[in-house]
Amino acid sequence: MRIGLGFDVHAFKTGRNLVLGGVKIDYNPGLAGHSDADVAVHAVMDAILGACGLGDIGIHFPDSDMKYKNISSMLLLEEVRKKMEKKKLAVVNVDLVLIMQKPKVSEYFPEMEKNIARALNIDSNMVNIKATTTESLGFCGREEGIAAQCVILLK
Repeated sequence: MRIGLGFDVHAFKTGRNLVLGGVKIDYNPGLAGHSDADVAVHAVMDAILGACGLGDIGIHFPDSDMKYKNISSMLLLEEVRKKMEKKKLAVVNVDLVLIMQKPKVSEYFPEMEKNIARALNIDSNMVNIKATTTESLGFCGREEGIAAQCVILLK
């Protein structure tokens, strides 16, 4: 058994789509980033890579490489899954928390869970997503961006 912890942050940016867990959220602004800036999926990828002892997403998908410009993070998650499978590991469960003041996103959780599960070739009941605010404290509380943390168990 291996445990991984992933963390990611992206600032809000006008003119960008807000994508979380592979779901386009009807909210403006979106998140700034080289890829689609899906902070939720980035946290999951970092958790998997950490549990596998493979570093982080910056090593595997550098923002200096134009082939990753505006790429769907779901495609990158599939690549991370393949790296995990080469290590002969599989996901037991994913626990993901989104840290944000706005927007409210709980209605999107089932679709996000299905998307992440599909990319990882697991049942969606093995993926749990939740959200919390910071009670208006810090950059998330000031609505400057979104953070995500993920804990993953692999076997």
